Parts: sequence; structure tokens; C-alpha cells
Amino acid sequence: MTIELRSDTFTKPSKAMLEAMFSAEVGDDVFEEDYTVKALEEKTAKMFGYEAGLFCTSGTMTNQIAINVHVNQGDEVICDALSHVYLYEGGGIAANSSASVNLLHGNRGRLTAEQISEAIHDDNVHHPVSRLVSLENTVNKGGGCYYQLSEIQKIKQVCQEKNMALHLDGARLFNALVETNDAPLEYGKAFDSISICLSKGLGIPVGSVLLGTTDFIKKARRVRKRWGGGWRQAGYLAAAGIYALDNNIERLKDDHARAREIGKIMEGISEVEEIYPVDTNIVIFRLNNKILASDYVRKIEEKGIKASPFGKHLVRFVTHLDFTDEHLGAFRERMAM
Repeated sequence: MTIELRSDTFTKPSKAMLEAMFSAEVGDDVFEEDYTVKALEEKTAKMFGYEAGLFCTSGTMTNQIAINVHVNQGDEVICDALSHVYLYEGGGIAANSSASVNLLHGNRGRLTAEQISEAIHDDNVHHPVSRLVSLENTVNKGGGCYYQLSEIQKIKQVCQEKNMALHLDGARLFNALVETNDAPLEYGKAFDSISICLSKGLGIPVGSVLLGTTDFIKKARRVRKRWGGGWRQAGYLAAAGIYALDNNIERLKDDHARAREIGKIMEGISEVEEIYPVDTNIVIFRLNNKILASDYVRKIEEKGIKASPFGKHLVRFVTHLDFTDEHLGAFRERMAM
């Protein structure tokens, strides 16, 4: 069997999820008449204490729509240099919103209120207007590390004092929440908008939800349409999202436990120089400088293990609901070969 560890986006719907999808009541979402889409949006919004939600095709779309609604042309987005919104969204901040980016260097991708406060520009014609702070939780490039809610609340206070918006790329937010036991409602109080990805650890085939006020989501819906993101009987996918929210959150702890086991296994591999702390479902390790990540990934693929190169000498594994204890046992045996 192939051991798939490139990403948690490779998951496939379970039989129960498929049954929920096949039985969904659908309509035309562009006309706002897909009943299951509306149910997903309302369910997610209520979970985090928001007024409204918008179901979209991807986390990249929800992030980029949020940025576009929050900023004006020439404004500035403050984020960490490791942020997905900067590194992995096709230059969307510039291309979609004509905005500048102020890159900070936090702890494995996590910023502090003090860093952000120091980075905000004064009202000066020479500088872009610091309009938006974007955080990521968990941090993909940081090895799945997560924020403490107390620091997020401090950042929120800075944003309020400076009349700035605060957005969260919550692609793996539920991975953080099952570790910290923070209430989703507290996140809703802290952020002006949140992007929730349902197609990673929660296991649906396609889709993310953007959360915000009624007015914010009305503007976001217009941007989604302008970018060609309006879809029709999307309720079949939304039904998978509802199923995932009801059934697949707590089990994320299993992914984390298996990721930590992988981290322990990799400690015994001679080519490995360093392993990032394994906080959730992502394992990143650094090879010694004589070994390229691309070469190492090809080597272990010959053993039936798929991984992602994550830098010149960095490799990433990501556990997920289709990676079982049986796969973990096979992984341990093959890495010992």
C-alpha cells in the first residue's frame, strides 16, 4: 500500500459522508437558494459567533476575498514571512487587491502584538496605510504550530487601537482548537474575519467558509461572483462540510498522535539533522546539508512513502484521517529498511 503523507488534502469522503452528500437538498447558490449551502454557512457562523458565512471553493479564495474586502488599493497587509497568504496564493494580495505587504519574522510564523505594533506605519504620505493584519493558525510552514489565544487577544487590541482589521487564515484552525481547547466563540470575538478550510483535516472533497458580519459577507459575495466563484448546486459539497463539522473535529487528535509518532521515528534516521516540534498533524524535518529534499523524497517514494519537499533541505509529512495505525506501522517498518 502507498503511504500518503504529502498533505491532508488527499483525504477522500467516507461512506457516511458520501451518503450525506447524495441525500442533500440543493438549489442554486448564486440565487442564494441552495438550502444545504445556507445551512453550512449558518452552522459555521453560529459556531464562531459571526452573523454570516460564505461557502467558497478553497481557502485561497476565502483568504483573498477577505483581503480584497478589508483593504483599499495601495493599502498594506501585515503578515508573517511564512504566511500562506503571501507564499502560496499566487501573488494574490498584489494581483487581486493591489495592496502592499509588510513581512514580519515571528516565531515559526507566529507574530506578537509587540511586533505588529512596531510595524504599523504612522500617517505619512510616503507610506502605505497599514490596514490589515493577517494571522495563520496553525502555521503550515512553522510545522503546524499554533497561537495562544491570549496573544491573539493582545493583537486584537493593537488592531482596534490603530483602526485596523484582523483576519485569520484558519486553514487548520480546528487542529489548533483540539489542542488548546479554546472556544470557537472566543476566536469570533477576536477576528474581523476568519477563513475556515473544510477540505484538509476535516476531510471534505472541496470547500472553505469565510466568516464575518452580514455587511462584510455581502461585499465578499460580490467579490466571489466577480472572480467567477459563484456556483450552483454546491449543496452536495456543503453537505459534506456539515457532516465533517459534526463528526470529524475531535478525531483530529488521532492525527496529532500519529504525527508525534512519526517525529519519534524520524529521530532515529541518520539523514535527519533537525525535527521541528510536532504540535499538531505536520512533521517538518531538516536533512543534513549534503542531502537535497527532492532527492530524499524520491528515495522514500521508492519505499511507497509520499512526502513533500518543503525547502532545499526540508521535508514535510502531514497526517490525516486516511492515515491509520496500519499505515503508521507500515511507515515504521519501511523507514527502518
